[in-house]
Amino acid sequence: MKVAVVGAGPAGVRAVEQLVAAGLTPLWLDEAPDGGGRIYQRPPAQLSRDARRLYGFEAKRATALHATLDALKAHADWRPNTLVWHIDPHRRRLEVLSAGTQATLDFDAALLCTGAMDRVVPVPGWTRPGVTTLGAAQIALKTQGCAIGDKVVLLGTGPLLWLLAYQYLKAGARPAAVLDTTAFAHKARHAPGLLAGGAVFWKGLYYMAAVRAAGVPVYEGVRPRAITGAGDQVSGLAFETARGAARTLACDAVALGWGLKPEAQLADLAGVPFRFDADQHNWLPERDIAGRTPVPGIYLAGDGAGIGGADVAERAGARAALALLEDTGRPVPQDTVAALDAALARLAGFRTALERTFPFPADLARAVPDATLVCRCEAITAGDLRAAGGTPATGTARELNRAKAFTRLGMGRCQGRVCGPAGAEILAAALNREVAAIGRLRGQPPVKPVPLAEAAE
Repeated sequence: MKVAVVGAGPAGVRAVEQLVAAGLTPLWLDEAPDGGGRIYQRPPAQLSRDARRLYGFEAKRATALHATLDALKAHADWRPNTLVWHIDPHRRRLEVLSAGTQATLDFDAALLCTGAMDRVVPVPGWTRPGVTTLGAAQIALKTQGCAIGDKVVLLGTGPLLWLLAYQYLKAGARPAAVLDTTAFAHKARHAPGLLAGGAVFWKGLYYMAAVRAAGVPVYEGVRPRAITGAGDQVSGLAFETARGAARTLACDAVALGWGLKPEAQLADLAGVPFRFDADQHNWLPERDIAGRTPVPGIYLAGDGAGIGGADVAERAGARAALALLEDTGRPVPQDTVAALDAALARLAGFRTALERTFPFPADLARAVPDATLVCRCEAITAGDLRAAGGTPATGTARELNRAKAFTRLGMGRCQGRVCGPAGAEILAAALNREVAAIGRLRGQPPVKPVPLAEAAE
């Protein structure tokens, strides 16, 4: 039986671990040079650093995952630096690109552990050089040991905002400020629901306290107005405080992000239906707690199936692999299955509380000024989208894919991965509709850019 596992983050590693233990030799693909995912990303060998300094409280878990990863490579068909850019669920084929070479790989069952990416709200000036996502700033820190500037402002909301601020401090790169769009009172009101997270909750509190204790300026409940600068240089971030006062912070770089969104394009191309999750404010591919989807032979795990974090991803990867084995008639340990199901159910409650504590600021996305670029690939502004929608009574583009046809939103290199969520909010506001009614940009191959000659072949 040919089983393909796409992704070598926490979910992918634990999935392959179960498959190998059952006697299979899975095809294991990852776009990165090595496994570990974003959270446990390894630096290049020549820039190797102490795990404690690199991963902090997660050093022990990261080291254990890396050890398992390395041990499994010899027992799988391990293929790093391999982009899976299309999946055909009917012919059971993956289209991949590795070292500039196109290949078609067959599978009987596929387990997609594709991870997540930052979710962005366009802010005037966000396309300036020197502006990155929080995740990109974290990658630079982990893989190259460098900050994105000398005076970096971190803007957004969610656990990654505070984790990155703490990691910057530990690396000796003190942030110029942390701007959280979620008000302190809102977070305090929802904090009791986070107690179910146990150690994860207390670590989060520690990160916040450490940032404040280090004297980093912290502003909560803010509304960003513009990233200012001249030419190619960022010079400041203008915002409105929780009390409505206008402020501008001097800086030479900005990292921004409002939570995460699943990298679910392959699930979409595989024919998995999606649903809108109000708590995560994301479109999620449908699957059960075990990772089974309505498409036979397609399984999902990790943040690519719904944002849950590393703890959930490890358990979900193992559980999806066991579901796959069970569905093919192989015996699986039922006590392990029961333990994983119980843990996943408990952690789902914590995740819901986390999303409610750090909600996606849909109001900010809906209020983006007309002149602001939303789709930077195709130079589509918020005003272009609103014009495509017309009016609630006579609107032309009543859903997002129609707006895409009129404006080219999402037709660029990112295939709507960056601009899609914010574009949906803007169109929904223009039409006075719920964002769930606007729909989502449908997946199209290639999910990421590939050489035209390879795609044609």
